[in-house]
Amino acid sequence: MPNTPLRCLIVEDEPLAAEILEEYISMTPFLTLTHVCPDAISALDVVHSEPVDVIFLDINLPKLNGLDFIKTLRRQPKIIVTSAYHEFAVEGFELQVVDFLLKPIEYSRFARAVNKLIAPHAQTGTAKPAVQPVRPHYFFTVNKRSVKIYLDEILFIESLKDSVTIHTREKSYPTHYQLGELEELMRSDNFLRIHRSFLVAIDKIESFSAAEVEIAGRSLPIGRSHKELVMERLGR
Repeated sequence: MPNTPLRCLIVEDEPLAAEILEEYISMTPFLTLTHVCPDAISALDVVHSEPVDVIFLDINLPKLNGLDFIKTLRRQPKIIVTSAYHEFAVEGFELQVVDFLLKPIEYSRFARAVNKLIAPHAQTGTAKPAVQPVRPHYFFTVNKRSVKIYLDEILFIESLKDSVTIHTREKSYPTHYQLGELEELMRSDNFLRIHRSFLVAIDKIESFSAAEVEIAGRSLPIGRSHKELVMERLGR
């Protein structure tokens, strides 16, 4: 493990995605965050003026995309690409990136990527990885505080008039996010959009019909435009 934490720069134009990377970096002892940039142009100023060891780089950026940004660097730090588009992976690896993380990024996958950063420092033999996978979770902004919510505790997410609420068995958390934004972030086999107002955890569904699903004793409607996909995913 390096004697001093590796200095990290996040280049990401989606605030929620940047927040998640910030949290993951804070959870990793050998990393420290120095800057967050919303585009590659401002990131160039940082790279040219201050020492940067690692860049977490989105591809789809305004003004200058991430791959073109890499090509402009005179001296390339270690780069971990973060993108929702897997088709960029091959070109990314051709540019000698350390790893390619497909959004949404779970901490266990993040941990495997950043372990590669310290591989030259690792001891031989049976040393354990520097970062151990943890229970998947995200930090969501709730009443101006970052609150850790474990994904396996979420029953469903509900879009109300003025906010989106995350429901668990123990508590409900009103957030300022849009439902579509959370749907994109939590895109996985276990979360399913059943209605314009509801995103549900499939493994928490207790029963369902062509018109509704039941979770924790609450009936949630299936929207007409979502019915075909819902029935397909639920095996009907």
